Amino acid sequence: MNFANPWFLLFALPLAFAAWRLLRRARRTGIRFSALARLPARTAGWRAKVAAATPFMLIAGLALLVVAAARPRTPLANNGRNVDAIAIVMTVDISGSMAILDLAPKDVLGQIRAFERSGRRLSSADEAKLAKFTRLAEVKRVFSAFVDRRPDDLIGLVTFGGFAETRAPLTADHRALHQMLEAVEIPGASEEQMTAVGDGLGMALARLEKSEPESKVVILLSDGVNNRGAVTPEAMTEIAARRGVKVYSIGVGTSAHYAPFVQQHPFGWKVIGETEGTFDEAQLRDIARKTGGRYFPVNDADALKEALEEIDRLETTPIEAEVRTLWNERFAGFLLGGAALVLAAVLLSLASSRRLA
Repeated sequence: MNFANPWFLLFALPLAFAAWRLLRRARRTGIRFSALARLPARTAGWRAKVAAATPFMLIAGLALLVVAAARPRTPLANNGRNVDAIAIVMTVDISGSMAILDLAPKDVLGQIRAFERSGRRLSSADEAKLAKFTRLAEVKRVFSAFVDRRPDDLIGLVTFGGFAETRAPLTADHRALHQMLEAVEIPGASEEQMTAVGDGLGMALARLEKSEPESKVVILLSDGVNNRGAVTPEAMTEIAARRGVKVYSIGVGTSAHYAPFVQQHPFGWKVIGETEGTFDEAQLRDIARKTGGRYFPVNDADALKEALEEIDRLETTPIEAEVRTLWNERFAGFLLGGAALVLAAVLLSLASSRRLA
């Protein structure tokens, strides 16, 4: 505990002197009288006792008010600390192909293949269960663990399908970032099949432009081919290279890879079908190479986890992370206690001297 206004404590000195004077006078007060037997048994009534106690109550109340004026408080956060941090923007493809189920665990994939061979109609419970094993769901789980391993970094989140969108700016509030990441879903509009890789990379570079850490990184994850957008991936790659921003690209799937997904049956119900999960691997590899990053091909959940663990070993830059200090004020108890004692001393003093109406 410390005090916001410690100089107020100087007012306690005259109060201490007053208390000392009262005690000293009380010890010396009296008269010499030898015939004690002639004195009455009750030498002082309640008024005399109250009159003797009220000065001390008043001094104690004023002392508590002095402490309250000095504002005692306890810190809730540090003023600042040295950390090793980098600025990272996670840039995630949310096009329709991210609903493919090929990153599911092997036992779940076996069940999916069985569904596909049987042509069985999916119930709502089946669909809800399979939604937990889409490419996007697996990416969210692995990215969430990646964020937890880097508590000091400034991390942002950008998504792109037919257009790019900032879901979270660079932030050290990773609890809020987790909530933003959990809320990411594949849009239901017709543009969901589009993939604007250039726009996604450009949005990530805009978020990094004025960030404080010297080390700046984009983690670009895509499972499609750039077929939409206001800017090209090549143009954004050149800008990233000029700014010294490393792009670590992750390609989900392999060329000519057929993958299961939940599709709409012509009669309205949903079944398991297959689609060709192709993507532009050469483009993602080129983006990483030109910016000094690395390319990671991913065709299962383990490979995705290993890719982010490798990125987790990035070089960091020491910076001073400024944290606003929050204080828990403790003066209220002293203020109320002091006011109560002062009020009680005044009222008792009036009552003992018969001045109270």
